[in-house]
Amino acid sequence: MYQTPDEVLKSWMHCVNNGDIDNLVNLYHETALLIPTFSSRLLNNRESIHAYFKQLFQRKELSLALHHKTLIHQEIGDKTHSLSGIYCWRFDIDGELFNFEARFCYMLNFNSSQPIRLHHSSQIPRTL
Repeated sequence: MYQTPDEVLKSWMHCVNNGDIDNLVNLYHETALLIPTFSSRLLNNRESIHAYFKQLFQRKELSLALHHKTLIHQEIGDKTHSLSGIYCWRFDIDGELFNFEARFCYMLNFNSSQPIRLHHSSQIPRTL
């Protein structure tokens, strides 16, 4: 069972970078909500979360890098934490590598071995 937000994030990123969809989806609680980076849908069950990552993992050269200095950890209550920051998705589109910086926020509860209760990730918009 996970003890800290950093452990969850490290595991989540490891799963993404290694295409480990089953262990990735198992980080999400059965009642979790995912507001994904590359979809306009709200995903509120494991089947839809699995389908989203299955489609994303079909991208060639998919990788994810964390901007460590952006991490913000907040303790919300007993064994409940939020973790926010910025990461950068990278994958191939028609033979060219593209980077997609995104901000993220997790709501984590450590009373379960599936700590992710909410995960919101959105591309950073261009500034005016």
